[in-house]
Amino acid sequence: MTILVGFSTSRQSDAPINLATRIARNSGERVVAAAVAERAWPPKADPIEDAYLGYVTATARQALKEVVARVGGGLEIPTVVHQSTSVPAGLLDLAAEHHASMVVVGSSSSGLLGRVALGSVTDRLVHTASLPVAIAPRGYPPTPQPLTRITAAYGGEADHNGLIGAVAQLAKSWSVAIRIVSFTVRRVSGGGPIGSAEDLVVNQWAQRMQDEIMMQLNTIRDSMAVPDVDIVIGSGNTWRDAVESVPWESGELLALGSGAAGVSAHVFLGSAAAKIIRHSPVPVLIMPRLA
Repeated sequence: MTILVGFSTSRQSDAPINLATRIARNSGERVVAAAVAERAWPPKADPIEDAYLGYVTATARQALKEVVARVGGGLEIPTVVHQSTSVPAGLLDLAAEHHASMVVVGSSSSGLLGRVALGSVTDRLVHTASLPVAIAPRGYPPTPQPLTRITAAYGGEADHNGLIGAVAQLAKSWSVAIRIVSFTVRRVSGGGPIGSAEDLVVNQWAQRMQDEIMMQLNTIRDSMAVPDVDIVIGSGNTWRDAVESVPWESGELLALGSGAAGVSAHVFLGSAAAKIIRHSPVPVLIMPRLA
């Protein structure tokens, strides 16, 4: 299997290939670096357009070689520039051609350093892919160390589609620890009758989440060995506070499942997942809906 790393033809940040090579240290897969040059369809046989497309393709091919040359460890990473009507469609074509297990892309350049922001291309990709999509935070650094833990963000009904099982399988095959976290946003702070009532609701919700998670883990354990799992609750007055209320490791990956509204075997981000992604301090892996 292959990890396909997608780059823009105009901007080649090292963040996605840094993440891809780190995942490859755990999975043992090869990495392919790719860029997609957009062209009209059907082709117009316009010599000016063809010349420009040739220039973009040659420039992207050289830029990919420079990105790959900066990767240490003696890894052999082939490069490819593909022409397609859109970048997401081209990446998915390449993923099928190279039998990719996932596509890795970078955060939008408009995002904060160390955080994940979806640009127009990544947003379309994560709503059309039928395989996992990993997103590297802006400025994700190179490291010789493998990943150490996968955290699954479990949100209840929206994640009854195989997220915990898929993450457990990855954790086993990658030899990493597994953690499951549920996030809740408290709209009321302080004491008083309203605050006390909300405390009760949050506590009941947290217990229900833990019960659901344990039920799924017990079912999974009937068919595969699952290592010890930490279950934590992140809570705060905002999504940022909730995400930052739990500790994060430098070698961590945050996995989110496709929303309940998504088509089976495809990725579809729900509103909560999109908010969690925006504040994640670690790379994000978005899993397609499995049922």
